[in-house]
Amino acid sequence: MSIGHTLLGLLESGPRHGYELKRAYDERFGLERPLHYGQVYATLARLLRNGLVTESGVEAGSGPERKSYAITDAGVTDVEKWLTTPEKPELYLQNTLYTKVVLALLSGRSADEVLDAQRAAHLNTMRELTTRKTKGDLADALICDHALFHLEADLRWLELTAARLNELAEEVRR
Repeated sequence: MSIGHTLLGLLESGPRHGYELKRAYDERFGLERPLHYGQVYATLARLLRNGLVTESGVEAGSGPERKSYAITDAGVTDVEKWLTTPEKPELYLQNTLYTKVVLALLSGRSADEVLDAQRAAHLNTMRELTTRKTKGDLADALICDHALFHLEADLRWLELTAARLNELAEEVRR
C-alpha cells in the first residue's frame, strides 16, 4: 500500500496535523501494522517537497509546534490517478511453499509433512480471521474476507499439490 497516497486521500476531507493523520491511518488501515510517527512526518516532508501538500497552519502548544497539512490540486490529481490505476495482479509462481515442497522431494524428506504443516497454519489463521471478522466493523470484515479468500485459494493449491505429489516426485527425480 502506498502510504503517501493514503495520507493524501485522508487529507482530501480537510487539513490535519501529522498525529491526526497517523491516528486516522491506524484506525482504518493500520490494524496489523500501525504507522510510526517518523514515517508519517517523513512522508509528509516528501509530499510537501513534491508539491502534493502544503502547510496550512501552525499551532503553538505545550510541546513542539503542530503543523497542519492540506492537499494541493496536484495532490488531488495524484490521488485520483492512483485510485483509478489498477493494481498489478500478483502471480505466485514459484513461491516459498512450492520451493519447500520441491526441496523436500529432492532431499528425500516428506513433502506431505510440509503440506500438512502449512494446511494446519492456514486453517488456524482462517479461524482467527473468522473470529476477528465477527467482532469487527464492516471495514474489518472486508479486510478479513480478502485475506480469507486468498487463504482458501492457497488451501485449494495445497490439496491439488497433495493429490499430485507422486507425479511431482517422479518429475523432480528425473
